[in-house]
Amino acid sequence: MTHNLDDTDIAILKSLQKDASIPMTELAEAVGSSKSVVWRRVQRMTDDGIIKNRVALLDREKLGLDVMLFANVKMQVHSRESLPNFIEKVQQFPEVIECHTLMGDIDFILKIVVKDIKAYESFFWEKLSQIDGIREISSSIALTAVKDTSELSLELL
Repeated sequence: MTHNLDDTDIAILKSLQKDASIPMTELAEAVGSSKSVVWRRVQRMTDDGIIKNRVALLDREKLGLDVMLFANVKMQVHSRESLPNFIEKVQQFPEVIECHTLMGDIDFILKIVVKDIKAYESFFWEKLSQIDGIREISSSIALTAVKDTSELSLELL
């Protein structure tokens, strides 16, 4: 479902993507509108689900979560039980911060964050590889984040 957003809505979203904690008064000044108008627009976009959450982005390395991996998962079969079972299990693992279904040779890609390689080894053997229906798991360790953003390019609209 697409929403009709005007220039003010887009300006609000751009500002909130940079700093969701910006006071409404400053946000209104930044977009050239009144505080009440901006508040109503933010509320509407929140109610419509355009604004999903307002969160603090944490630095995982400063918290001691030094290893990020991507795991490609191939399932043995694509049955009514195996795929939902995999999804349900993965959603319970705090180490998995993203899980996407894919088209092509790989069924799922998981973004995993752990303290160190030993923690990943434990997660792999005790949790991930224990899920029924998995045929193959291929893991890649991320070395350097060349681009790391949560901002959507609103120019694409």
